[in-house]
Amino acid sequence: MNEIGRMDEFMIKEVSVQKVKADAEDFFKRGEYYCSEAIVASIKKNFELDMPDEMIAMASGFPVGIGKTKCTCGAISGAVLSVGYFFGRTAGSTPQDPRSVKTLELAKELQEYFRGKNKVSCCSILTKGMDMASGEHKAQCVKFTGEMAEKTAEIIVRELNIKNIDAE
Repeated sequence: MNEIGRMDEFMIKEVSVQKVKADAEDFFKRGEYYCSEAIVASIKKNFELDMPDEMIAMASGFPVGIGKTKCTCGAISGAVLSVGYFFGRTAGSTPQDPRSVKTLELAKELQEYFRGKNKVSCCSILTKGMDMASGEHKAQCVKFTGEMAEKTAEIIVRELNIKNIDAE
């Protein structure tokens, strides 16, 4: 493991950030996965990760604001899980561990990005007045899922110097 992440473990040299976004949106639209799961699944697929499917399962409790409590948007949670996979620590250490510091920094970037676009990160506020079974609600959540999958992919590409083939 290197100082800021596990980049030495990843073989992919290029990725389409827009395909990460589209796949995440598609997973959600088709009802295959909820927001957080869709982001992890899309990152796994597009970055060609040898990640166990149980990592997608770990994201299963975050939709609808963590277990349907309507707290933090699940799209943020899926994004944070994904950057943690790349940059987080796998063994106990100190708070000064560069991997810990970097992952917290990137998680903050994701949270601030979401709030910058949507003003709040609270699911109950984001969905206020919406029927949870409505097309309006689903469309909004698909949008959030795509935005966060895209931002997550942009961060991974930037931090690991992976080529974004969309930027050509």
